[in-house]
Amino acid sequence: MQILDGTLVSAHIKEQIKQDVIDWQATGGKKPHLAAILVGNNPASEAYVGHKVKSCAELGFESTLLRFDPSITETELIAEVKKLNDNADVDGILVQLPLPNHISGDNIINTIDPAKDVDGFHPISQGKMMLGQPTFLPATPYGIMLMLEHYNIDVAGMHCVVIGRSNIVGTPMTILLSRNTKPGNATVTLTHSRTKNLAEITRTADVIVAAIGKPFFVTADMVRPGAIVIDVGINRIDDATKKSGSRLVGDVDYDNVAPLCSYITPVPKGVGPMTICGLMMNTLLAAKQKASVAVS
Repeated sequence: MQILDGTLVSAHIKEQIKQDVIDWQATGGKKPHLAAILVGNNPASEAYVGHKVKSCAELGFESTLLRFDPSITETELIAEVKKLNDNADVDGILVQLPLPNHISGDNIINTIDPAKDVDGFHPISQGKMMLGQPTFLPATPYGIMLMLEHYNIDVAGMHCVVIGRSNIVGTPMTILLSRNTKPGNATVTLTHSRTKNLAEITRTADVIVAAIGKPFFVTADMVRPGAIVIDVGINRIDDATKKSGSRLVGDVDYDNVAPLCSYITPVPKGVGPMTICGLMMNTLLAAKQKASVAVS
């Protein structure tokens, strides 16, 4: 069993991005600029945005963090997104989800300029991805593909089972795994909480991508020996043995599943760092594309 170490892989990719930024600036390019919007003070969202801002500093990016009270209205938040759309210095925009219940995440995402949609959530980005056209890929699936590429894991011809059908991870993951690229060319089954005989399906999988948001959902009886397991879940559970009183776990029962696997991602330090890499890659691409448009 080999651990797919997201911390190690992301460090390698970040060094490449950092050098790319240095080289690009040497030829007259500007620092990529990522603007993040955070509404409220959800601890998990605070942590995620903090990691993204820190990564920007490490890679030589500019970053702007805009914080808003959870009482902000949807109309007011849309106006703030439009300001960032109109700000020529901003290359990428991300709105940290989830948002308060009175604000439609779809409406906010749809407001983001597709040319600055570095999270890859805008319908135009998703549509281009579906058609195999160049676009910003959703950061987590993009990060997973970068990880598979780093470890030279060829999924061509394999049966991949994705558990979870969100537009952020599950659905785009099926598209990326199945398209005619490397890594890619897999046969993909999309499953979810309403799938019948789920364990029977996952036991046929060469690759399982667990993205259902339920701690320890994938158990040993659902995994065949030699399978590759990618755990996207980040769930906080109570743990009296920890100083904080809690700990992070994935969607996979790691202790019992890992011995069966040929490869597996841990939680934390697995997919999470790769998501940041996907976001940073998209932001650099957004900056370069904007510069190219300005020149032309």
